[in-house]
Amino acid sequence: MSAYFFSDAHLGVNPPNSITFRENLLIEQLKKCCEEGASHIVLIGDLFEFWYEYKYYVTRDHMKLFRTLGDIVDSGVEVHYLMGNHDFALGDFFETALGVHTGKDLTLHIQGKKLYFVHGDGLAKSDSGYRFFRRVIDFPLNRKLFSMLHPDLGMALAQRVGKNSRKYGEKRVIKIDEYLRYGNRMLKKQDLDFFVHGHHHIPGIWNVPNGIVASPGQWLFTLNYLKLENGNLELIQKR
Repeated sequence: MSAYFFSDAHLGVNPPNSITFRENLLIEQLKKCCEEGASHIVLIGDLFEFWYEYKYYVTRDHMKLFRTLGDIVDSGVEVHYLMGNHDFALGDFFETALGVHTGKDLTLHIQGKKLYFVHGDGLAKSDSGYRFFRRVIDFPLNRKLFSMLHPDLGMALAQRVGKNSRKYGEKRVIKIDEYLRYGNRMLKKQDLDFFVHGHHHIPGIWNVPNGIVASPGQWLFTLNYLKLENGNLELIQKR
């Protein structure tokens, strides 16, 4: 059996040069993973461009994906969805309605290997500005005030903020060595075989002194994912 890891699809937005209909392509790929005998599927954050759960509301734009995830869980595959910097406000919808496990990070033992997963936002020292911004938007009072907005208004506001954030992010220089150093420390600290993260959208598998650091990259401008089979990790790019 194999395990599959995806990250950074940013569903709900189509910036210039992004792959259109990639949500349907993701659904097709998830179904194919099951047909190939998947034991685990891990979505490593930023599945959506924005996610916020009101008490009686979830967006209707992704119902086909929701049904697919529920069907996959019902088939016996263990599915996990980790919070990213665009979808950190997960509630209990995925757990209670679909059976998808959620959390900020995750440790799994698969195929005799110990793997740790986290989205990766705020890990790099150069992300200090983001860490401050995250504390502001995740402050309980600010979360409460946002929940009082009508869902349509809240979504429109979030999309505008996200658009401006994306413009800022395009100018940011990714210091991949910072992520590798962090991953290398975690590999030793938790006695891991693999440290898997997303966030910076750069696909790769890197050998470091204490093990392997890996990133699926993105499902946005390219379609990448990671596959673990027989204890070996492979990076797959669909297009």
